[in-house]
Amino acid sequence: QVQLVESGGGLVQPEGSLTLTCTASGSIIVINTMAWYRQAPGKQRDLVAAITAGGNTNYADSVKGRFTISRDDAKNTVYLQMNSLEPEDTAVYYCYADVSSRTRLRPFGYWGLGTQVTVSS
Repeated sequence: QVQLVESGGGLVQPEGSLTLTCTASGSIIVINTMAWYRQAPGKQRDLVAAITAGGNTNYADSVKGRFTISRDDAKNTVYLQMNSLEPEDTAVYYCYADVSSRTRLRPFGYWGLGTQVTVSS
């Protein structure tokens, strides 16, 4: 079994910054792609940023130049540094990881429970 736990959300003023952290735990063998998604009220869950095991990244157009995704494989952790936040960034942010584990060798996608980010003055 694999668990993902997010932290770092909260209330921030426009143009402010936050860093989200997600740590995976359990019977992990290898973590492939890790990513952040977000879902605003009444909208679908959308990809924000992703990073492969090799370090390749991709971003949603709306966050390019403002958000940075990174990972620390020694800690099974992925980060999302968010700068110049806008009210439109308000959403629940979910961590995703594609994981091979001792109980499930074929890679499987796991989700965290989410962390709320609210951008408001």
